[in-house]
Amino acid sequence: MRPDPGVLRIANCSGFYGDRLSAAREMVEGGPIDVLTGDWLAELTMLILAGNRLKGRPGYAPTFVKQMEQVLGTCLERGIKVVSNAGGLDPAGCAEAVAKLGFGARIACVTGDDLTGRDLDLTNADTGEPLDAAPLTANAYLGGRPIAAALEAGADVVITGRVTDAALVTGPGIWWYGWQPGDLDALAGSVVAGHILECGCQATGGNYSFFTEIPDLAHCGFPLAELHADGSSVITKHPGTGGRVSVGTVTAQLLYEIGSPRYPGPDVVARFDTIELADDGPDRVRVSGVRGEAPPATLKVAVNHLGGYRNTMTLMVTGLDQEAKARLAEEAIWARVPRESFERVDVSFDPPLLRITVMSPDKAVAGRRFSSAVVETGLASFPGFYGLTPPGDASPYGIYWPVLVPAADVHPVIHLDGVPVAYEGPAPPPSGEAPVPAHVPVPGGPSPTVRAALGTVIGARSGDKGGNANLGVWVRQPAHYAWLAEALTTEGLKRLLPHLEPYRIDRYELPNLHAVNFVVHGLLGRGVAASPRLDPQAKALGEELRAQVADVPAP
Repeated sequence: MRPDPGVLRIANCSGFYGDRLSAAREMVEGGPIDVLTGDWLAELTMLILAGNRLKGRPGYAPTFVKQMEQVLGTCLERGIKVVSNAGGLDPAGCAEAVAKLGFGARIACVTGDDLTGRDLDLTNADTGEPLDAAPLTANAYLGGRPIAAALEAGADVVITGRVTDAALVTGPGIWWYGWQPGDLDALAGSVVAGHILECGCQATGGNYSFFTEIPDLAHCGFPLAELHADGSSVITKHPGTGGRVSVGTVTAQLLYEIGSPRYPGPDVVARFDTIELADDGPDRVRVSGVRGEAPPATLKVAVNHLGGYRNTMTLMVTGLDQEAKARLAEEAIWARVPRESFERVDVSFDPPLLRITVMSPDKAVAGRRFSSAVVETGLASFPGFYGLTPPGDASPYGIYWPVLVPAADVHPVIHLDGVPVAYEGPAPPPSGEAPVPAHVPVPGGPSPTVRAALGTVIGARSGDKGGNANLGVWVRQPAHYAWLAEALTTEGLKRLLPHLEPYRIDRYELPNLHAVNFVVHGLLGRGVAASPRLDPQAKALGEELRAQVADVPAP
């Protein structure tokens, strides 16, 4: 039974492939919900699944099947629908594995996202470069309407391949409330709710800048959204679980892995500069006011291709004269294996760690030839020489390559219990942009400042978007936003973090969230799997900024 016909309670039980296995049971047993969702597909995951498939392993997430073994019986008893993108590269195989559990559930799979082998325009959507390699995978980001159609046809479980993360919430919302393509504001609200839920515990205090304020983070509860007919929602969690839902934790997740305030998707463009957040009681945050615009005429396609082979060796450089020691180590290594023999070399020295990564299309060049050359310097290098990595062979790496295709060229396919379900995508709504919202009034004028770490007044969250990194920064006191907007310009960011100086950076203001967002183009190279950075997903970039000392508003 639906606990309240006026609200749809959508729970999350996974933010990535490898998240807490017990979360599905916790969400089903912890309180009333209508839909259980889970997100398994980061950009890197499709490449991981492709590698698994090449080795004869499943092209889907087996952990989802294990979760269904724990909770599907209870879900059927209580009428809880399950929606997940755990199908990865093989939604039909995942559906078959769940069916074999024997619960008698009606299981739908959504396909049509796989465009591998199609004649695609492989121009990189971020950089404009052409691709001169054969794609290993190519999957379009589908929206929520095929999910809604599967639920309308009677599915108890809907398993998809590559859909947008927010589609796991938008699809059930379309099914429950009957939203049409022109209901842009409601659709946009559901996208925002989906974005908040998609990373699991990051909405309930996980990875939060002010983590010391979060109770019992070791037993952090997963989030759920009470979604209303107008697209507004309340973000909360089950009672008795650890963590906290606050305006701060929700703001942090809203700023994660975004670019422009216009957040595009297959169903709608959600305007993040219109989001309004309000405290709705303990562990409850109301999300409202979201405006929507017609979706673009294109869909994003995640292409992965094999980039070559890579190898990394890490040395410890301690004691005196560390910079000179690091230079000597490099000279000794390149004397044995020429630096020019590699396609790419990345050297980072963050005392005491000297980390050298090489890449080459030739496995032999990047493999033992390199690692053995490093070891050979062991008795003819700097004093105190020792390494943290044994000599090893090179490993293959993949490159994430985003492209765009006409949405009309992608045709979702739905099967329910193996039988095709008739589906025709809706006609697109009229195009047009929502009015630009009035800027949130900035209270007060200049205020006294003190010299202190930025993290005393700002929160931050950072992450990866292909080869780019995003860095969202917010202040908790509205009176401090005028300072943030003036002080944290692109030039100001580069002064605080000089290693960002070579990169093009876009800056966006979100006064409604008392925040600014930066997109650092090219910081992650060719994407997470190919990035030589020690922090390949830029997870720590925000905390690096918070540790810098500057003139900040006085307490």
